[in-house]
Amino acid sequence: MRLRWVGLAGPTAAGKSAVALQLARSLGRPVEIVSVDSALVYRGMDIGTAKPSAAERAQVPHHLIDLLDPARSYSAAQFAADATRLVGEIGARGALPLLVGGTMLYFKALVDGLDAIPAADPAVRAALDAEAAERGWPALHAELARVDPATAARLPPADAQRIQRALEVWRATGRPLSSFHRRGDAPGHGPPDALLVALEPASRAWLHGRIDARFAAMLDAGLVDEVRALRARGDLHPGLPSMRCVGYRQVWAALDDGLAGAALREHVQATGSAATRQLAKRQLTWLRSMPWRRVVACDAQDAAAATLALVRAALHDRGA
Repeated sequence: MRLRWVGLAGPTAAGKSAVALQLARSLGRPVEIVSVDSALVYRGMDIGTAKPSAAERAQVPHHLIDLLDPARSYSAAQFAADATRLVGEIGARGALPLLVGGTMLYFKALVDGLDAIPAADPAVRAALDAEAAERGWPALHAELARVDPATAARLPPADAQRIQRALEVWRATGRPLSSFHRRGDAPGHGPPDALLVALEPASRAWLHGRIDARFAAMLDAGLVDEVRALRARGDLHPGLPSMRCVGYRQVWAALDDGLAGAALREHVQATGSAATRQLAKRQLTWLRSMPWRRVVACDAQDAAAATLALVRAALHDRGA
């Protein structure tokens, strides 16, 4: 069976974008990149999302970037539909679809499908916010562990956004959120027409160092001013999926607390880096649930060459 798409996944700061561009330059065939990132879909959120630069996007066609205003939301089901369409269109143009990103639920949705998860319920969400203000998110995490242990096991007790969503689904449907994630017809084997390469660190300390350095670079590049501009619009708030993105959430909270200058930077560097490390941990947990992936050590000097070799071999084996 011909290879329809190649995926390049991994935790944040693993170097996915650089490897993807190297692949596009080195494969010797047209490549188009499809972003698998729940933050890159938002316009006006460039620094904190590490969005590919205009020069990078000019080198290789990129898709599913700058789709929406931050006041709107984008779901895994929408991604799966958009990515499926794009894979067909890119293939029809004679190019290789390269799906690149770290939103693992999006990869899962594309490969395994999703049952119809109910839309957000403002009343239930408001009730959960009120309970969290009184009891704290760790208490709600404990409640989630009783009704949906599979979801609770992959969420830290302070992950307000995901705990709230999981409990919202439970209260609205009586079904745990994990029950909406299909397993696929051949668990452990993956789709026969795709290759997923996972950039994963052999050293967690290496990844944490990269995360700290990247977050500092975002602050140097003007992340705080980017969040200030978004706040100044007046129609955005911390409850929106866009403003819950790692980095944006921490800067928004620091500004709410009245921090400024060096104190603001020090606080946001600490909280933002910690939240990013937690995100990376969740991403690696998701990846371990995809045993069919091909792992490349992203902290090895030959990570790009090893990835290129895997992709070339797969294309050769599949006659693509």
